[in-house]
Amino acid sequence: MNLVKLEGITMLADDVARLARFYQEVLGFAIVVEEEHYVEFSNPGVRLAICSRSLMADNTNAYYSFQESRKGQAVELNFQCESPEQVYALYDEFVSKGALDIIAPQIKSWGHTAAFFGDPEGNVHSLFAVNPA
Repeated sequence: MNLVKLEGITMLADDVARLARFYQEVLGFAIVVEEEHYVEFSNPGVRLAICSRSLMADNTNAYYSFQESRKGQAVELNFQCESPEQVYALYDEFVSKGALDIIAPQIKSWGHTAAFFGDPEGNVHSLFAVNPA
């Protein structure tokens, strides 16, 4: 059986420039490609990009799902931190820079310290660290 490799994640956006600014200014991602309808960030491992719904509709012969208004959560990104202390520090930093305050860091029953914040398009993402044993 051949397995495919996940190379990248492309988030769809109604306002590519606004969402790209958020990921650049709040989360600190460096932009490596910046076009009107597409932005790509430097990220070791999996490529992260933002693409407009209209460009994806053009690329897929007007596939209906790219033309519908989005409702609710579209994607969750999980950012692993080196320590629980880093979760607290980054959460405070992200919220102070404009991330939506969803759930402040908490110790979870599954052994992580986790927090949840939102981006300008309404996606909720997590910061987490594995708690020391």
